[in-house]
Amino acid sequence: MNYHFSQEFAQKMDQEDPLRRFRDEFHIPRDNGKQVHYFTGNSLGLQPRVTEEFLNEELTRWKDEGVEGHFRGKNSWFESHKYSKQVLGDLVGAGSSEVVAMNNLTVNLHLMMVSFYRPTKERYKIVMEAGAFPSDQYAVESQVMFHGFDPEEAIIELTPREGESILRTEDILATIESNGPQVALILVGGVQYFTGQFFDMRSITRVGHTVGANVGFDLAHAIGNVPLELHDIGADFAVWCTYKYLNSGPGSVGGVFVHERHANNDTLPRFAGWWGHNQEKRFLMEKGFEPMPGADGWQLSNVNVLSNVALMASLSVFAQTNIDKLREKSEKLTGYLEFLIEVIKEETKSDLSILTPRQFDERGCQLSIGVGNSGKQVFEYLMKNRCVLDWRESNPEQSEYGVMRAAPVPLYNSFEDVYMLGSRLKEALNNIA
Repeated sequence: MNYHFSQEFAQKMDQEDPLRRFRDEFHIPRDNGKQVHYFTGNSLGLQPRVTEEFLNEELTRWKDEGVEGHFRGKNSWFESHKYSKQVLGDLVGAGSSEVVAMNNLTVNLHLMMVSFYRPTKERYKIVMEAGAFPSDQYAVESQVMFHGFDPEEAIIELTPREGESILRTEDILATIESNGPQVALILVGGVQYFTGQFFDMRSITRVGHTVGANVGFDLAHAIGNVPLELHDIGADFAVWCTYKYLNSGPGSVGGVFVHERHANNDTLPRFAGWWGHNQEKRFLMEKGFEPMPGADGWQLSNVNVLSNVALMASLSVFAQTNIDKLREKSEKLTGYLEFLIEVIKEETKSDLSILTPRQFDERGCQLSIGVGNSGKQVFEYLMKNRCVLDWRESNPEQSEYGVMRAAPVPLYNSFEDVYMLGSRLKEALNNIA
């Protein structure tokens, strides 16, 4: 595509965008009465307009019916976990029985490791990317120590080659193969939160299974962002949150995928809870856990209804399109942002760089942008001028160094948003010595 650094070009792209109507389905934050250019859907997605309606319906049910709301009406609370299954399954490439919304991401990760990290004296190591999101690091460290192993020895961290910022697939696979007999679990992010790299999940799963390890993915930055094929690639499990690209609200409900070859295996070790017990016998209050079929058998407690309803509101928007159409627009948005950054870098002779892979099949909608030693000042300028990004330090001892993460989300970001970010970025670099 031939991009142009002009507002007229961006507006023309928006006029031709078949998904442009979805922007009106969301509340766009304002600063001094003007809409901001919001690029932090990778941290917290925007609120769908329909969310208030969905929540008010349940608040009214609670007000009018009290406890009977568990069993009355088309969306009874008793079966609340079922209503998001179809769309979640579509988004992760799985059957509806293989997914369920429950708990929060880190809780779900611990529950999955109870079942899928079963270390022995010989096979006890976990492979994960260095610099994984801290909650994943802490969960893995604590699981390793719980089983009596030293994290320094039991955790194999995948690191980029010297001078590079992203992991090469061949290096990931080589690390798995070379440590194969000792590897019990491979756990990586579908999309790496800092660099925005979209990993080759199919190859990682294939090689991981070849060496005899279980393979799981943290999809916090992948679900609703990139096409996923969890069932077909054969991943053992996955976990995610829903408040980023799935727009369900701060701290909202998480979710899990358990492949069907495991999901009906009631001999697999797991931590059990009331809501994962056979639904037909749940209120008999008897001893003896009988897991529900599929991923539902990993539930502990009844789902947080209001949180789940907010998720269902967002998924009602996703249900009007599909991930392939969203992906097509996403590639155009990030392609445009990449083009603008290259033009700005040349014109300003700045230290701009893009950490995220340039190949579309190796990234989602996030670009991680390095700005050199003026990075923090540039970031602050952008924020003051209604371009909302986030800042991640890459060197704790020098806080001015880091990356700006910008995520043009295809459901609600426009090409004009991207143009305005580029325009303000150019201004910042010209105004900051």
